[in-house]
Amino acid sequence: MSKRADRNVRSTTCLAAQRNSANGSAGASPSTLLSRLIAIFCLFLLPTLGCREDAPTLPTVPIQIGNRTFTLEIAANDANRQKGLMDRDHMPIDRGMIFAFSDEAPRAFWMKNTRIPLDILYIDASGKIVDIKSMQPLDLRSSPSTAPAKFAIELNQGAAKLCGAKIGDVLTIPPNVRDTSD
Repeated sequence: MSKRADRNVRSTTCLAAQRNSANGSAGASPSTLLSRLIAIFCLFLLPTLGCREDAPTLPTVPIQIGNRTFTLEIAANDANRQKGLMDRDHMPIDRGMIFAFSDEAPRAFWMKNTRIPLDILYIDASGKIVDIKSMQPLDLRSSPSTAPAKFAIELNQGAAKLCGAKIGDVLTIPPNVRDTSD
């Protein structure tokens, strides 16, 4: 290629690069592209980071257990009871879930898709704790109650002992939980 032809090719390439740069299209520097990607991330993806899957979505109720008050999510229908605390990675120490049933009967829970270790308190219709058990994450073995229960409360493992809960203690179950029917 002659020097003149080579010079024409270079100037044509430079003009195209200048046009692209002025239009904000191809030919942008890597730092410009990175800035644009960060801006897109901040605009569209960053707001969703605060939306945690383990944030409570059910109504809650405060219940005194032993010497502490826990905020418990209320699982009062089949769908909510089946889902329970599945697919959560953590739960604050003062939180838990109460499972309300329409009748008092033998109950059994397992830890399918439940990634946090839990205590379960089985409670009869009068509010008396009839059994307390510890359950391990993802354990598919059943943890049955030793007596009929109308309610079950799941807390972080060790919370029942820390708050002083024991079999025979009577809890005050609020009317909006007590009167729950399927």
